Amino acid sequence: MAQTTQPSLVASLFRTKPAEQIVAEGGQGEGGGLRRSMTLFQLTLFSVGATLGTGIFIVLGQAVPMAGPAVVLSFVIAAVTALFSALSYAELAGTIPVSGSSYSYAYATMGELVAWVCGWCLMLEYAVSVSAVAVGWGQYIDNFLQQSIGVNLPNSITSPAGHGGVINIPAVVVVLFAMFLLLRGAAESATVNAVMVCAKIGILIFFCIVAFAGFQSGNLAPFFPLGIAGVTGAASKVFFSYIGFDAASTAGEEAKNPKRDLPLAIILSLVIVTILYVAVAFAAVAAQPWQQFKGQEASLAQVLTNAIGANWPATLLDLGAIIAISSVVLTVMYGQTRILFAMARDGLIPKVFERVNPRTQTPVTNTLIVTGFIAVLAAVVPIDQLADATSIGTLFAFALVNVGVMVLRRTKPGLSRSFKTPLYPITPILGVTFCLYLMVRLAGVTWLVFLIWTVVGLIAYLSYGRRHSRLARGNGGLAVSPGVGDGSEPPAGEPVAPPPHAEAGPGGISAPPPAAIPAPRSAPGTLPAPRVPDSARGATPRSDE
Repeated sequence: MAQTTQPSLVASLFRTKPAEQIVAEGGQGEGGGLRRSMTLFQLTLFSVGATLGTGIFIVLGQAVPMAGPAVVLSFVIAAVTALFSALSYAELAGTIPVSGSSYSYAYATMGELVAWVCGWCLMLEYAVSVSAVAVGWGQYIDNFLQQSIGVNLPNSITSPAGHGGVINIPAVVVVLFAMFLLLRGAAESATVNAVMVCAKIGILIFFCIVAFAGFQSGNLAPFFPLGIAGVTGAASKVFFSYIGFDAASTAGEEAKNPKRDLPLAIILSLVIVTILYVAVAFAAVAAQPWQQFKGQEASLAQVLTNAIGANWPATLLDLGAIIAISSVVLTVMYGQTRILFAMARDGLIPKVFERVNPRTQTPVTNTLIVTGFIAVLAAVVPIDQLADATSIGTLFAFALVNVGVMVLRRTKPGLSRSFKTPLYPITPILGVTFCLYLMVRLAGVTWLVFLIWTVVGLIAYLSYGRRHSRLARGNGGLAVSPGVGDGSEPPAGEPVAPPPHAEAGPGGISAPPPAAIPAPRSAPGTLPAPRVPDSARGATPRSDE
């Protein structure tokens, strides 16, 4: 293939990677491929596991004083707000079912620089948020031991420096537990997560049953003591309890039938979590006057104690929180490793993150590096403010996904889509609007952390990512089989035979000009495997391979 002139700086920063190429490379890493083993049930519980964390155990104490009994509607409003982004995630997950999630969606629609910023923000959001959650695990372990057997762990080993301790050993333990499962394989991790999710759902259902035993209709009147403004304010507070529904999208390369199952898993998980949240909120405000929630740290436990006059429910709820945190740490660490895997495969970060162990079919080195980083943060760094600041990265990624749906509908109208966002373009536009609204409402320190992290990321991209990008080196999307990604490939999970020689069909290949796709030809246009090797494109391989 003849060498073309180098694109301008702006063109190179916003070059897109064809969706067909992204799908074709799915599951392939250095040394082997990821194993497709996850079912719809496991994918759904993966998203539920990432979403249904400790938020519901403590958020009522913060939200009820803002809205009164109408906090039930606050959860519904927050769910509808999350639904706009969830529907956009569902469309792109069914169209581009790969591990990169919003990073890969941005690469296919808005270009390499935007994709990098998205992936870079997700690094911060995933790593720091899971570290903060792991810190909380130690606190619940201590509470559980104290209430069940009267033993208190020394503060020196349950809190980081600056919080009255030296090192948070329980936080390290839960991170190592998640690492052990992830190294064994995606199927094993999904099975254990499913057990933990069912356990914490069972505990929340138990709460609802016991709380309804203390139902007092007078506690629900007046229903709007603080007006509509209080309801919307509380909705902004509880919205972050819904973050995590996108976890299934990071499992796109290990799902048995990703085009069908990913959209369903994302939507089903949001429905399940919403039903649980609304039921718990209604049971809580019906069992206890809303004024008593102010200042309650363990509001759910206190509700049960007041309802039945015993202290053992608090112990049970602490156990539920321990299980909830373990599940969140596992699913979020999984998502972190898979996004890094996708970025390394594109050459934007060192290729060590894409190495796959041929025996376990997992990115072992990637997992070990992520574990080490998260464990250190959780063990020794006080990260309260930084953890709060990571929410902006999530909202930024949600906004990009909504924009991505509109861009891909316009640039690739004929692309095979297993799910389409209803009420298009109203739904993605509302999704972007709500995300921007919530971002604007965040504190100044949150924006400062976001801007500093973004600047650091741009420096990293310009110094490494841009120079090592596989798309920049000419081997990004010119030899994609027309059958890949357009709905004509075999169902996921079945053996994929080498594609036959084929002509470029309708829908075509989105290759940047002036490198046009030649007429039908033989071997050079053939894909020997789902991942396209450099030599098949006639391009110069990466120097680091």
